[in-house]
Amino acid sequence: MKRIVIAIDGPAASGKSTTARLVAGRLGYLHIDTGAMYRAITLKALQRKLDINDRGLIEDLARGSEIHLEKLNGALRVFLDGTDVTGAIRSREVTASVSTVSSYAGVREVMVREQRKLAGQGGVVLEGRDIGTVVLPHADLKVFMVANVRERARRRRKDLMATGIQANEEELVSEIEARDRKDSTRATSPLRKADDAVELDTSDLTIDQQVEFIVTRARTIIG
Repeated sequence: MKRIVIAIDGPAASGKSTTARLVAGRLGYLHIDTGAMYRAITLKALQRKLDINDRGLIEDLARGSEIHLEKLNGALRVFLDGTDVTGAIRSREVTASVSTVSSYAGVREVMVREQRKLAGQGGVVLEGRDIGTVVLPHADLKVFMVANVRERARRRRKDLMATGIQANEEELVSEIEARDRKDSTRATSPLRKADDAVELDTSDLTIDQQVEFIVTRARTIIG
């Protein structure tokens, strides 16, 4: 059976990660959270108290880092230089800085090279912000997920609360809007919908509906 490549892009908190993970599970594919890779580099920079605005310094850091994604007990784990950082990369400090780190061409060059290796054999679901436009422009299925900012803030707050972090929804709205501006206007690989991507507005959809939409399209291509 043909094993295709699925690219899921979209802004922060649009539902990409959960949907991509469940789609991969339904199809028996590998889920690759590319955003987690950029978060790992951001975490390392913050831990070392580096100036994230020093482009050369951060690019050198990325070149000297090892990021490994592994599926353990049904969940994707993120390893940075051999250490599991799956939880640590979701902190608000990392979230506030990852757009800056991921805007650097040298960082993206390293990450894109690794992402293409992972996708080389097919049977993968990659999610991020430039998968369908830059990383895998020839992906078999491209989906661009969107949702209104209020719904995205609500989701982000729910996720944070699940990890014991209290958050104000209005502050999250402002943070998400700022993230959207940074991601959409950066010079290198800005967030945008690929011309041949299917747009999926998840504002009023359940997770199951989102997953079913993508799986149905994937199976049509596979078949």
